[in-house]
Amino acid sequence: MKGTAILFQERNITFIEDVEHSFYEEIKEQGDFRTCKIPNQTVDFGFASPVFWHEDEIDWDYGY
Repeated sequence: MKGTAILFQERNITFIEDVEHSFYEEIKEQGDFRTCKIPNQTVDFGFASPVFWHEDEIDWDYGY
């Protein structure tokens, strides 16, 4: 099942789209500091809490 992981940071909101639910579970378990392995690179999002999951794609034209 794929969906969108949503990370809330102090001044930003990060959306990671088209990821497996297992990816979301991995970053959720990390605590407040998130480092994500996205194909061919590791991304450090720093302090990001909480993390939410939205199943399927987000319709950006509609808002969710």
